[in-house]
Amino acid sequence: MGKVIAVANQKGGVGKTTTCVNLAASLAATQRKVLVIDLDPQGNATMASGVDKYQVDATAYELLVEETPFNDVVITDTTGGYHLIAANGDVTAAEIKLMEVFAREVRLRNALELVRDNYDFIFIDCPPALNLLTINAMTAANSVLVPMQCEYFALEGLTALMDTISKLTAVVNADLKIEGLLRTMFDPRNRLANEVSQQLKKHFGEKVYRTVIPRNVRLAEAPSHGRPAMYYDKYSSGAKAYLALAGEMIRRDEMERDADTVNA
Repeated sequence: MGKVIAVANQKGGVGKTTTCVNLAASLAATQRKVLVIDLDPQGNATMASGVDKYQVDATAYELLVEETPFNDVVITDTTGGYHLIAANGDVTAAEIKLMEVFAREVRLRNALELVRDNYDFIFIDCPPALNLLTINAMTAANSVLVPMQCEYFALEGLTALMDTISKLTAVVNADLKIEGLLRTMFDPRNRLANEVSQQLKKHFGEKVYRTVIPRNVRLAEAPSHGRPAMYYDKYSSGAKAYLALAGEMIRRDEMERDADTVNA
């Protein structure tokens, strides 16, 4: 069964979409079957995948609100080699419409039930707010991947996110866990960044990925060309970092599966 990972942080501008798109492309390049679900009404993950958000026939809105069949919503041709559920401004209306429907928190989980086995990894790009879209993502997910900058306010945001996850596990998804903490836009010359990085490793240990995503111009440029970084400039430090992260994630996943087999 495919692993569903919500890429989330209630603080904006920390690299959620960049991580979602580039990690998905890196895993797809290793012959894994990958799906990206764009739940952010800004549609940045959609555009970064080479898909025009203004021209799509269906989005996450149709999947969640109108319960349109998955195969009628999924886009199989992206520049990253993964499948995509697109988003645009229509997804803003989904937030309002979901308030009116029964079992609104599990709409996404129900939609993915029949297709999870078709993928190795499913990434959900969450909006930078705790709303019904984010709650749907957390309810559907096995785990949460948290991209974050190593700065003072990031620690406050992380505390708030951990509190949110704790509350959601008690109400809608008892199995939800932290997949990992990813340090993004990292500058090793910055003393504060190094101090925060050490604090993260001290408090969260193995949950902090060894891979660090550097601050990189090519990573920032790639979305405007509708491509993940590895297809824009494969030699860039950003592209190499996400390939390394994909490798680290695969190794972790294999270790988890081996542990589950032993314990079974």
